[in-house]
Amino acid sequence: MRVEDTYLRGTSVRLPSSLLVADAVSDGSCPPRVAQATGMVSVAYSPHESAAEMAATAARTALDRAASGPGDVDLLLHADTYHQGQDLWPVASYIQREALGNGCPAIEIRQMSNGGIAALDLATAYLAAGHGHADALLTSADRFCAPGIDRWRTDPGTPYADGASALVLSRRGGFARLRSVAVLADPDLEPLHRGDEPFSPAPFTHRMPVDFEEAKKAFVSKVGMSYAITRAHQGQQTVVKQALADAGAELDDARWVVLPHFGQRRLKSIYHQPFGIDPARTTWSWSRTVGHLGAGDQFASLDHLLASGKAAPGDLIVLISVGAGYSWGCAVIEMLRRPEWGPTG
Repeated sequence: MRVEDTYLRGTSVRLPSSLLVADAVSDGSCPPRVAQATGMVSVAYSPHESAAEMAATAARTALDRAASGPGDVDLLLHADTYHQGQDLWPVASYIQREALGNGCPAIEIRQMSNGGIAALDLATAYLAAGHGHADALLTSADRFCAPGIDRWRTDPGTPYADGASALVLSRRGGFARLRSVAVLADPDLEPLHRGDEPFSPAPFTHRMPVDFEEAKKAFVSKVGMSYAITRAHQGQQTVVKQALADAGAELDDARWVVLPHFGQRRLKSIYHQPFGIDPARTTWSWSRTVGHLGAGDQFASLDHLLASGKAAPGDLIVLISVGAGYSWGCAVIEMLRRPEWGPTG
């Protein structure tokens, strides 16, 4: 989707604490092979804050940076993948009460790790269609903790992290312009994260913690590894090409390419080699100290580029995402100026 007159006004991230991978290896929490394969240095960690509380904190900061008040926000979308702190409970409404206090629609998006870009796509269409005349608040948060998740073993190629991110999208102008956004789904790959287990009446009936590796093995045993890899690669290639075409750009035009916070082996096979992406153009040096934030990697890395001053006026930034389900996302952003709350040098 080619986007007109839609801007970014504010971003933020909430990462309460950090766990060193070396310490996790020493105490037996993280298998040495996972540390070696992923190249991660540390992961963001929340000792006490729930995902919902972290999201509310990030939302307040992003709104403050955007100078966006309750009367300016016409939509709130919260993307997540895991337990938010309460059962059978509307987490988006909590964030709305804590950070906004207005009466706009507040909706939870659960498209796994593609949720952030999916929310960006939906909010862009919502504002462009005239349902809203001003801003949309997009948040994402997860806390991947025991007993349901083993951050080191649930998905061995990607250590999971705790944290929240937020972004204010606006029709009122901002420091960057959204030039395009695209999303794509391939439900034939849905079993990749489900496996052979029958449907159950309650969470964790079959296995705790969650084990994505077992689910993947069950799927691949039926369809073959090449089928799964080819379909996944085609989906990511298609959505990236679509977003770039809609933006009138090539991937080589981008100063920064924001990738999911995966381990280095997975990044190399999915992105660096197939797309010809130099890791120096990515946020790897930072993301390897953060870990995978579920649906929040893209917004968090964008905030890092802004806060560090690495993103400069005129830069094109491409955000790329993938989530179980299976779905992919891509957005192209053009920097207009440095945000007032970021570095000015």
